[in-house]
Amino acid sequence: MALYAFNRRGDGNLTQAETELMFSIDKTYDLYHYLLLLVLEVVDIAGEKIGQALMKRIPTPEDLNPPKRFIDNHVIAQLRANLAFKNYISSNKLSWVNNSHIPRLLYNKMIVWEVYEEYMKSGNHNYLSDKKFIIKLITDLFSNSEDLQSNLEEQSIYWNDDMEYISAMVEKTLRKFKADSGEKTPLMPLFKNEEDEEFVKILFRKAILHSEKCSELINKNTTNWEVERIALMDIFVMQLAITEILEFPEIPVKVTLNEYIEIAKYYCTSKSSTFVNGILDNIVKEIREEGLFNKFGRGLVGEALTD
Repeated sequence: MALYAFNRRGDGNLTQAETELMFSIDKTYDLYHYLLLLVLEVVDIAGEKIGQALMKRIPTPEDLNPPKRFIDNHVIAQLRANLAFKNYISSNKLSWVNNSHIPRLLYNKMIVWEVYEEYMKSGNHNYLSDKKFIIKLITDLFSNSEDLQSNLEEQSIYWNDDMEYISAMVEKTLRKFKADSGEKTPLMPLFKNEEDEEFVKILFRKAILHSEKCSELINKNTTNWEVERIALMDIFVMQLAITEILEFPEIPVKVTLNEYIEIAKYYCTSKSSTFVNGILDNIVKEIREEGLFNKFGRGLVGEALTD
């Protein structure tokens, strides 16, 4: 999407484009924490409802003995105490205060959700069941909420397509939580390491600087098509794939191809993945025959070795 924005702006300002790319990645990390915070907001509403029921003039037996399994969820308690989470929320001033209708809407949907009803009634009350429910809450209920998606898009243009990816990040994070995980348990980092961050910058920069070379390869290997007639997002996907193959010798070609075919499924048309796959296969054959890339280490996986 950053490559698309750079192309549409047309000012050739690579420095600004790189700045915007890194800012968009930072915003994605905001959303990761914002979604975790949303879980706590929904739990707080559940606690609020229990408190209101207890204050009734004539409370019912159910009001006096409310089910507390959700508000006493062990994973929620761990998340609420997590130092990295609290520090990030505080330093980046993330809050649902100005969008408080969303957690309330999700709470109302949750309490009539069959998964919630099963969780609350189940006699199997342990850490694993607590964790499974919170993961389902995020990956199923939250992720499929059109109201939440629309609200996120209104809050930030950088969150238009991130929900599915961020839900997966949150799921991976919570699956690593253990019953004895303490307040210092790390959350998923923005980048794995400095090399990971550098990879993003180099790939983006090289894709732009070598765009003409990539266009030539695409044009040569596109039967009965001209580059101008190919969907713009298809071109960008192939441009990034070609750049990764040529510029990162430690990454196997097959890994690159699989990654960008999946990206084409998500960002392009329904037929794009098949089209992109076919064109990239032809391009790889050409650049391999011409010796335009030289893989080493892990990048040699799938490559024919010669003496």
